[in-house]
Amino acid sequence: MLPSTAALPRPRLPSLARRLGEAATGPHGLDRYLELLSPLWVRGECRARIEAVRPEATDCATLVLRPNRAWDGMAAGQHVPVSVEIDGVCHERRFSVASSAHRRDGRIELTVKIHPDGRVSRHLVTRARPGTILRLGPAAGDFTLPWPRPPRLLLISGGSGITPVMSMLRTLCDEGHDGRVDFLHYARTRRDAIFADEVAALARRHPNVHPRTILTREERDGGRFRAGHLPRDHTDCETYVCGPAPLIEAVTDHWDRAGLSHRLHREFFRPPATRPAVDAAGRVCFERSGVTAAGDGRPLLEQAEAAGLTPAHGCRMGICRGCVCRKTAGRVRDLQTGRLSGDGEEDIRICVNAPAGDVTLQI
Repeated sequence: MLPSTAALPRPRLPSLARRLGEAATGPHGLDRYLELLSPLWVRGECRARIEAVRPEATDCATLVLRPNRAWDGMAAGQHVPVSVEIDGVCHERRFSVASSAHRRDGRIELTVKIHPDGRVSRHLVTRARPGTILRLGPAAGDFTLPWPRPPRLLLISGGSGITPVMSMLRTLCDEGHDGRVDFLHYARTRRDAIFADEVAALARRHPNVHPRTILTREERDGGRFRAGHLPRDHTDCETYVCGPAPLIEAVTDHWDRAGLSHRLHREFFRPPATRPAVDAAGRVCFERSGVTAAGDGRPLLEQAEAAGLTPAHGCRMGICRGCVCRKTAGRVRDLQTGRLSGDGEEDIRICVNAPAGDVTLQI
């Protein structure tokens, strides 16, 4: 169990008093009045105050957040939806939590790097200030460490994809994990190497931690991933990789050729290239809506929207699982990996799966 998350104090009301308070403050409810005293005192919504903004590397900063008591905590490697108001419009994006799952002061850290088309990332890095209030959703994601911890771990990251694996490393160190942990990170230059000083410091304090940084613009071969970068006996490691699609695809190919894909866990931080579905002919039945459409090579989410439906979704890139729904019949193809599903019932992510013949979904 993760330790409870500390938070700012707020009024504690017994159950009867709370119900009386809700009745007395209707129709707006108690939260409307608590918000006037402090935005973090509301009970029905997770909010967090930015307490510090710390530059990390080129176009990158860490936001130190103190969430209220609606925050349920997180597991190392998970991400959270963050809502921020920009010019009067609310925008939501997901960011991986970079801090340890066991941080005792209850604060969490989001390390954000500006992306060329990233309006939210640019706003948070350049304009966010201490005192700003953000809205947070619950932490989510399957890119997490198993319990008990594996005796050998290999963490691989590229660029700002270091954030979830840094959370893993910090968590392992806080737990006193004594198994070997190899940490391989790819950065363009030394100035772009996020957390470089802290990783080195952790390695000095924890002899089981073995980091290596590849500076891709300073290597003769361009610094692309190759087997020679890996530690010895890496085939014995449970491996976690996060970063740009070319890095993950190269690592995936290496592990597939070695027959070790079951030991590789991946997290994309940008939408990976999709592979066209070559077997998409068929009918897609959205059984709850009573709608049927001709299947094509697009993701099922896009096909549902083209049919006039509005299924739930989030990141649209296969990470947040906000679009997961039940497939009751037929097969689908994962457009990121090319893998074909079985023909039985299962939950699928409709943003990254396309029909492979006739498919029936509970939408």
